[in-house]
Amino acid sequence: MSQLTNKSPLAPKVVAPGGRIGILGGGQLGRMLALAAAELGLSSHIYCPDTEAPAMDVAAGRTRAAYDDAEALARFADSVDVVTYEFENVPAETARILAEHAPVRPGVTALATAQDRIVEKNFLKSHNIPTAPFADIPDEAALLKAIELIGTPSILKTRRFGYDGKGQAKISTPADALAAYDAIGRAPAILEGFVPFKCEISVIVARGVDGTTAAYDPVENIHKNHILDQSLAPARIDTKLADEARAIAAHIVADLAYVGVMGVEMFVLGADASGPRLLVNEIAPRVHNSGHWTQDACTVSQFEQHIRAICGWPLGSPKRHSDAIMLNLIGDEVNDWASLAAEPGTALHLYGKAEARPDRKMGHLTRLYPFGLGPKTPR
Repeated sequence: MSQLTNKSPLAPKVVAPGGRIGILGGGQLGRMLALAAAELGLSSHIYCPDTEAPAMDVAAGRTRAAYDDAEALARFADSVDVVTYEFENVPAETARILAEHAPVRPGVTALATAQDRIVEKNFLKSHNIPTAPFADIPDEAALLKAIELIGTPSILKTRRFGYDGKGQAKISTPADALAAYDAIGRAPAILEGFVPFKCEISVIVARGVDGTTAAYDPVENIHKNHILDQSLAPARIDTKLADEARAIAAHIVADLAYVGVMGVEMFVLGADASGPRLLVNEIAPRVHNSGHWTQDACTVSQFEQHIRAICGWPLGSPKRHSDAIMLNLIGDEVNDWASLAAEPGTALHLYGKAEARPDRKMGHLTRLYPFGLGPKTPR
């Protein structure tokens, strides 16, 4: 079952209906946050440098300016009650400027932790949260030494900016090391040991200003070409493991004094594993692709939950009322919108992007099934 706990008696500072949310980033996550805010009687102001930002189509306020434009940032923050973001690579100086004018939630500590894979992994390690073995790779010598310690196969990832498989390379044997290092541009990196996982799951968890936490049921994620293809809700794991996954996610947001929604990705090892069966892979300090199913299978979606959290509202119940499969629509898959819209029991969400390019997320759909009776295999 989903989980809702309250750890603190502190009263939150409330942004009441009629208030305005500032959202950094104009992509589909910002769009869905703005739509959720509108359902609660709140308006949104999107800040984004892109000329074609789909979030701006549904927002009351719009600022097109660079993320390092100090004057534009100050005006933006002065016009809203609270600032949040739809992507984690917000420059530190940007966050600092914004925080001088309005509350920024999630805060700078969470941003700094999730922006850098080494900082993230060291945070998890320091809080006794299991991960795959890892090593900091500042240079070629460190890479060769780390391979001796961690072994192969292993994965070399840039410390910053990688997503959807970008900025990483597999090292199958030690002889592949330098080619992999070249492939990521010899950027500061992290080496992670290969994990023979049974499946990948994620937990969408929220924490309010008052310390209340709410964790949705874990979902199982299936990738295609390093991009999330499907999320199955619930994940095909036992109840004990699901409870443990939610507890880990709640532990992370509490230790970060986090406010808002976070996605926590984990590897599930087989029952014969000698150590922990759950290893945290990554954290995302924002609403997350693997949580889109909550729009249709829960009373309170991850987007509404995030708005509730950053505005100091009570968190909603994360319980699902249906089983679900969420499927991303990538590139020209969106061209099937008419037939998908005609499917019974299917909710279609399109992002309003002008051009369908390869590997570009154009929308998603959620297929709903009776609670506890949904399909046990992906479609």
